[in-house]
Amino acid sequence: MLSINLVTGWGWILGFWALRFITGSYDRTCKVWNTNTGEELLTLEGHKNVVYAIAFNNPFGFAPVWSAAYFLRDKIITGSFDKTCKVWNAATGELIHTLRGHATEIVCLSFNPQSTVIATGSMDNTAKLWDVESGVELATLLVSVDFHWLIQQGHTAEIVSLCFNQTGDKLITGSFDHTTKLWDVRSGRCIHTFSGHRGEISSCQFDWSGERCITGSIDRTCKIWNVKTGQCINTLRYLGTLWSNWCRRGHNDEILDVAFNITGSKLVTASADGTARVYNSMTGACLSILVGHEGEISKVYLTRCVTSKLAGVVQPTGHKSSNCIERQDE
Repeated sequence: MLSINLVTGWGWILGFWALRFITGSYDRTCKVWNTNTGEELLTLEGHKNVVYAIAFNNPFGFAPVWSAAYFLRDKIITGSFDKTCKVWNAATGELIHTLRGHATEIVCLSFNPQSTVIATGSMDNTAKLWDVESGVELATLLVSVDFHWLIQQGHTAEIVSLCFNQTGDKLITGSFDHTTKLWDVRSGRCIHTFSGHRGEISSCQFDWSGERCITGSIDRTCKIWNVKTGQCINTLRYLGTLWSNWCRRGHNDEILDVAFNITGSKLVTASADGTARVYNSMTGACLSILVGHEGEISKVYLTRCVTSKLAGVVQPTGHKSSNCIERQDE
């Protein structure tokens, strides 16, 4: 199993939690499961290679019945090494669209929060935007011209992470070229290139307000960026054993994933050093180190519910330990 997406959130009845999650696999399928019983509900078949990236169009679960999101939470997307992204009906498993255009494997994807646009990132160094309703390609984020008629180059290496802001008008893409780029979704124009990492980008994410974003890198650091100016605000790094206890609380191996909490006050990083670390995103102070895994931690997630602020960390499938570490935010 390569990826998992748990649909969590609150519904129109307080405390009512979503009942489905999805998994993507080397067996070329995506499966939909009942969260409470573990029962398999659907198998989405059609890809000709590994299903590597998956997403629901409403990752926060069942929306209130009076909201627009309630009527739009009905789709799943799957990205594959077969170079395609498929759009599925989440209730019936029916294939709606097959999105073709990438030259190599699709390794990351996302719906915008409004469920109108899909972004896909590929090993072909490009990200593409697609219309959900028609399946038509809207843009390829490759090269753009800024207001001073200067050519803004797209990524020069594989795109492995991407994220929409909450209004859906901006997208960030993280690449093996050591940079993260900020794009205007409507025009396809590159607004900023966040440069400063000395290794490949592994993960990137906006905070809830869209005013900041974070990037995790193979260079063992996590950087916090001002989205408006494109400037680095802080770098969370390991400074060695000769420094004070606070200063040396960065990771001493590759950072593989990063995530904000819902307010943006905290962030969490997952690392190949076998730990996850929780930071105050304003000061950069390390608040806690989550220890317990016996191998690298590949994924981390902070729930987006105000009343439940737990950080879960997950190891790669196949590791002899399958335990999950949790900590309640203070």
